[in-house]
Amino acid sequence: MSFLLTSFLPGWLTLERNPLNSLLQGLVCACGISVLTSLMRVYLLLEESWSDKTDKDTTAQRSHHHRHKAGLGAKLQFVLVTATLAVVGSRVASLVVLEFCLRTVSAWVTARPESSKCLQQLLVQSQFSLGCALSCSLYFLHEGAPQRWLCLLLAAMLSWSLASQATRLLHHVTVLYKLHSSQRYCGICIGLLTSGRLLLPLLCRVLIVTFSVAVFSAISIINQQFLSATEALRFWTPLTICYTLLVVYMQEEQHSQPSSQVILNTVVVRLGGLLVLMLTVGHWADVLHILMCFLGEASCLIPNWDLVGAASSQDEEDYTDYAEREHHQRTQTQQKKQR
Repeated sequence: MSFLLTSFLPGWLTLERNPLNSLLQGLVCACGISVLTSLMRVYLLLEESWSDKTDKDTTAQRSHHHRHKAGLGAKLQFVLVTATLAVVGSRVASLVVLEFCLRTVSAWVTARPESSKCLQQLLVQSQFSLGCALSCSLYFLHEGAPQRWLCLLLAAMLSWSLASQATRLLHHVTVLYKLHSSQRYCGICIGLLTSGRLLLPLLCRVLIVTFSVAVFSAISIINQQFLSATEALRFWTPLTICYTLLVVYMQEEQHSQPSSQVILNTVVVRLGGLLVLMLTVGHWADVLHILMCFLGEASCLIPNWDLVGAASSQDEEDYTDYAEREHHQRTQTQQKKQR
């Protein structure tokens, strides 16, 4: 089958891996994204239960929006993400990972103190980038393995099991957490009640480790494409300039637009910048794969747009609390000086 595709299609339209390996790799990446979104929804449901329920209607409405959208739509989304990540090559996946990591470091450095907005928004934006990180890491770690398909099959089985467990946990928390946490007879809900606040920091640590491995893999994968240092310099120089300009532009946009609009603009600007860059120094396959990345980002963000809204509302709450504390501290300082 792979020989027939290579014979009848142009080289830049064929997959860089065996179709079976590509499918298994895409399945692992899609399961990783599913685990992330399920645990994020679990954390938001726990956060709602901790907050003061002064408006029961609003709380009930928010809880309804954060529920897992099971059914045909969720299955189609999973299949679409799997197919997209199976087609996207390791080179473009590496570029997406490097851009996301650079933007994450910049956002973390410039974030307001004591703000959880940065964490939640980065987790929401990292869905497709996480899939690309897993893709290039698996490609790098399994490169040259004699039975690569068997390794990917074991990884796919493990990731499918983890994704299923995360989905069951989300369903359990959505339906039974309020009852079980009040009655204190469910071990899962009691554990979430006592240590659920550690879920968000735990997700962040796992993503830090995942993207650290992915950055090393991405740099190695990209450098393998060059035969000399001159070719590498010719590629890395415009790439570094492009990434720097993108980061500066997106940091300025964050101060002038709502958070949800910033996330949407970020996807368009950064993938558009990569598209222009690949038209200049890349291959036709890279251009095609970046266009596929637009589809992958949309399939991750649009079905989970309520998570974006939750991060935006959390940003407003954090900013209000931060402004009140700063105003209170300035008032106390002025009173002390007057005395």
